Amino acid sequence: MKKFINKTDDILKESLTGFATAHQDLVQLKLEPHFLTRKNKAQNKVAIISGGGSGHEPLHAGYIGYGMLDAACPGHVFTSPTPDQMLAAAESVHADKGILFIVKNYAGDVMNFEMAAEMLPFEHTTVLTSDDCAVINSTYTTGRRGVAGTVIVEKCVGSLAETGASLQACKALGDKVNTRTASIGVALTSCTVPAAGRPTFDISDSELEMGVGIHGEPGRRREQMREADAIVHDMVEAILADFKARNLSTQNQECLLLVNGFGATPLMELYLLYNTANQLFSQHGVLITRSLVGNYTTALDMAGASITLCLLDDEITAHWDSPVHTAALRWGK
Repeated sequence: MKKFINKTDDILKESLTGFATAHQDLVQLKLEPHFLTRKNKAQNKVAIISGGGSGHEPLHAGYIGYGMLDAACPGHVFTSPTPDQMLAAAESVHADKGILFIVKNYAGDVMNFEMAAEMLPFEHTTVLTSDDCAVINSTYTTGRRGVAGTVIVEKCVGSLAETGASLQACKALGDKVNTRTASIGVALTSCTVPAAGRPTFDISDSELEMGVGIHGEPGRRREQMREADAIVHDMVEAILADFKARNLSTQNQECLLLVNGFGATPLMELYLLYNTANQLFSQHGVLITRSLVGNYTTALDMAGASITLCLLDDEITAHWDSPVHTAALRWGK
């Protein structure tokens, strides 16, 4: 294993310190327990908090700032943050209108956020993201996994919270965006967790993993490597089938298309995937009116990508388009 590491036990603290120093105009870091918040605390709004295991950067710390998160709780690599981190973050950013947790649907994240919520003295609720249509159940989750669609939920809910909307209104929008979003990922290589020192799974140069999770969890099936058009075709068909199974029409529907890299895939290849996905969705009557391409929910050094489709309506579109200013996502302000 060759990585830029001093000591494995120090990687999280050193990385977070570097992030907070590089973006000191936007965020501040608290240690023991570890969490990050906006540099300037927002007032009189629902406080939006997310978190999860590290290794998915820029998720979640990269989305702290105006129009998105108030705080993020990073666990160790691919490990859920602890309840004391979540409690400390909530106490730091509470702004008199309640706390909304945005939690990816992984068993450890769900359990620890629930434990923290039970101890919170403030009004609170949770949006559980579950956009991954590759696997219905796995040993890592309590149902569908929360993956790159989490970014869309955080953006839209964060926008609504800036307007002074109520806690229940923010939750309702988050749940709606999650319901109207589907993702599927594909991996060409494994990722390597620093503490393990070796790839999470073995895969040959002639194979790919269809439906892989963002921690290297197995997907739908192991397949032979093919041309990109054929790979994207199967991913698009899986997403369309998922919406159909849930009685959500994509015909003549305006949509946001997110092509997300897992950390080791060049932008040249991500834009190639986007080009094919856009063409295929359009052939099925889907109207791609919003796009995002890049590394937004990664899996350390995994080579691979995911495709996410979100069915837009006037409310979701308005909150997606609204100003945002974070380390990893910014426009309009």
